[in-house]
Amino acid sequence: MTRTENLLSGTPPIVQARHLAKQVAFHGQLLHILNDISFECQSGETLAILGKSGSGKSTLLGLLAGLDNPSQGEVMLLGQSINALGEDARARLRAGRVGFVFQNFQLLDMLTALENVMLPLGLQQHKAAEAVATEWLQKVGLGDRLHQLPASLSGGEQQRVALARAFVTRPEILFADEPTGNLDSETGDTIIRLLFELQKEHHTTLVIVTHDDQLASQCQRQIRLEKGRLVSQPSPQADTLSDTATLA
Repeated sequence: MTRTENLLSGTPPIVQARHLAKQVAFHGQLLHILNDISFECQSGETLAILGKSGSGKSTLLGLLAGLDNPSQGEVMLLGQSINALGEDARARLRAGRVGFVFQNFQLLDMLTALENVMLPLGLQQHKAAEAVATEWLQKVGLGDRLHQLPASLSGGEQQRVALARAFVTRPEILFADEPTGNLDSETGDTIIRLLFELQKEHHTTLVIVTHDDQLASQCQRQIRLEKGRLVSQPSPQADTLSDTATLA
């Protein structure tokens, strides 16, 4: 379904931030990393969270994915408020339904490419984990690198493994944190093309953190953070909570 169809049908957003704030203590002072962030993302959308280094965008991604707890506010993920859930309950909610791609790949060094991609399937006790993982590595162009350890792969190849691992469970939503941050421009462009091809093919909701305006422009929608505040997002009509944004 398109965003408009989701809104008209009353389908709840797949992820929603409600007045999120995050503070941390540092040398006796309270640092405000995020302040009053509210927005939503519909199923199947591609959304870019833009901002310079230190703007709070990676912190926001962690809150949306339930990897961290907000100081104030609420996160709705996959139709459920995750604030009151413990770590195990959040993990169960994400299992098979949420995928991740990180700047530093986050592959396990002692596992081969195939074993890294099999890992989420093994956690689900998938009976055909090896065959499915092999298929996905072939899909990202690494059918001849199945048994290589990450150390023997280039950065682009490692990120391809990470993409295969992220998509192998066919998640409903994928969170990507600066997925090209450790890659050269040409390799990064290749990875992004592959990411959007897979997203489109499987109708996966994509929330991507980036400082790159060109990358963000490939998403259907963009929001921008500055110093922990939401300074822009498109179409107040499209985002029912946009009245809480602090406009530049």
